[in-house]
Amino acid sequence: MWEPTVESVMTREVVTARPGTAFKELVALMNEHRVSGLPVVDRAGRPVGVVSEADTLVKQEHLTTATKPLFGRRRRDRWRRATGRDAKDLMTAPAITVAADATVTAAARLLAERNVRRLCVVDGDGLLVGVVSRRDVIGTFLRDDDAIRADVEEYVFKRGMWLFPGSLTVEVAAGVATLDGQVERRTTAQIAGQLTEAVAGVVGVHNNVRYELDDTVTSPL
Repeated sequence: MWEPTVESVMTREVVTARPGTAFKELVALMNEHRVSGLPVVDRAGRPVGVVSEADTLVKQEHLTTATKPLFGRRRRDRWRRATGRDAKDLMTAPAITVAADATVTAAARLLAERNVRRLCVVDGDGLLVGVVSRRDVIGTFLRDDDAIRADVEEYVFKRGMWLFPGSLTVEVAAGVATLDGQVERRTTAQIAGQLTEAVAGVVGVHNNVRYELDDTVTSPL
């Protein structure tokens, strides 16, 4: 089943920082390029962390706090970062990465599980090749209805299920796919609906496919 990859939706031109990039330069880079976070890479180009706007705000938060908090691991960590002077002190590490050839679905799952706004995209050698954000991922739902319909016909009906041309039809409106036609078995109709749900840009499926045999019912012995 075809799905768009992270590589097809990621941002390729990425503004990065080095572990030794000074605090003021980090803020200047984010302000100049209008980004909310910077991947931090080592000399080889491998991501080692990310500095976000939230990371830089801790310095303002603890501006008047001269002494290290005695209690609370999280509070002590935030104070430590607030006293940092460069990226290696401020960054959230390690960097959360995703492979360039991973599916957009896999990236969406990782973004949700780790509760982050962006992922560093790496190649087979672990080198940074891009960044994929929540906005990039949800952008797949803006796909044109005609493009979605073409993918269902090609990757579901033809390549995925090897159906005879015209066995099933699909109409797409506002991302909702309506399947129609007739097949021999109920499980085939169900599979058509399930595969269609996985097509990029589909937000819902109306499965009106009819069947001749209900092969989900076990015959009595």
